[in-house]
Amino acid sequence: MPSNNYWEKLPNNPGIYKHKHTGLYLARKKIKGKNFKETFIRLRQATHWYRTFNGVKVKKEISQTATLKEVWETMQEKHFPTLAKSTIAIWHRRYELLIELEDRPMENITSSVVSTWVSNQVKFFKSEEYENNCRGKAKRCNLDNELNLFTTIFNWYKDSEDFEEEAVHLINPIKTKHKKMGFIRPKPVRKMSITLDHALKFFSFLKPLYRDLALTQYFTASRIGEVAGLQWSRVDFENRTATIMETCYWDMTTKCFVNLNKHPKNKEPRPFYLTDELIQILKRRETFKIPGNDFVFHVDGKPLNYGTIQLNYREAQRKGKLPYSGTHILRHGMAKLARKIGGGLDAVIAMTGHKDFKLADHYSKLDEEFQQEISEKIMASIREKQKSKTDQDFSNVIHLARFASGNS
Repeated sequence: MPSNNYWEKLPNNPGIYKHKHTGLYLARKKIKGKNFKETFIRLRQATHWYRTFNGVKVKKEISQTATLKEVWETMQEKHFPTLAKSTIAIWHRRYELLIELEDRPMENITSSVVSTWVSNQVKFFKSEEYENNCRGKAKRCNLDNELNLFTTIFNWYKDSEDFEEEAVHLINPIKTKHKKMGFIRPKPVRKMSITLDHALKFFSFLKPLYRDLALTQYFTASRIGEVAGLQWSRVDFENRTATIMETCYWDMTTKCFVNLNKHPKNKEPRPFYLTDELIQILKRRETFKIPGNDFVFHVDGKPLNYGTIQLNYREAQRKGKLPYSGTHILRHGMAKLARKIGGGLDAVIAMTGHKDFKLADHYSKLDEEFQQEISEKIMASIREKQKSKTDQDFSNVIHLARFASGNS
């Protein structure tokens, strides 16, 4: 048993203890009368060590390159300040699976090492242990995000002046085969962009505050944090313009408001035109304006919490029996509508503020609805051709009949 009272034994996990304050896991094992122990960030790492450790400690490799952990820590210090807080939070979550590789020097993280790591991860995510403890429908489907993050880390490592000499000859060990190996189960079909008809239905089931919030998000093709963070100082009724600048930052664990970022995700202000509909919304919101409070959307002067927005959006989606989830469907939906009506990616970029055509394409894919429209047009053409051919054949039959009759 650990020597202090901060560690508590986990039931059904022999040899595993959890720290009451830090949340770390301690694994203890006795082999041939000798005690061994290791601490881990995740429970499954601790249980894996307990099941597989045989008493032989691997000697630390002598290397001329930094370890993955050292690169990651330097990256956090030098590169993270340039990123949006939401991106940083996502990267930290994705790095959790890479912790198992972090003590290895970069030169020793070879393609075969990555293959072994991928195989072990896939084996775990297909195991009964995971199946019994996963979050229902939110099962892991692949390792794409982690592999993409490693590539991002490696590319930064190669470009960084801190590591340029040691990294110059190294090649990214992540190969196309690793993503194929990292397949766990098919992704559930999820509609990412809402159709116009469904959007109008969705708005009708929202309460007034959240209806105006959702309408503004849709009409401006914005991220939810950008609209929730919209400030009156950025609204210019006289010139019919407003600017996306400040954005809400929420804690993704509690889903509560933390602070107001000074700029959007790409760090560039995004002006948008105030249509008659947007002016009507903003005029409604003006009646709730509080002196000293610059938020357009608020509850009694307090910024909106993401959890409350989610709750209202979900309820409207449920009442409308709509096949969507999340808050980002409105941004995708308007991007798709802009592409369809505007005729190209330039229209999408004008609405969403993307600088990357690849991202603009991703956000505005004219998938099911467009495919249905094209399919109907194609089939109409085929039907017309079939009808024409049938009429022609029928006409030939009549003529032949008359010919036969005339010669009888």
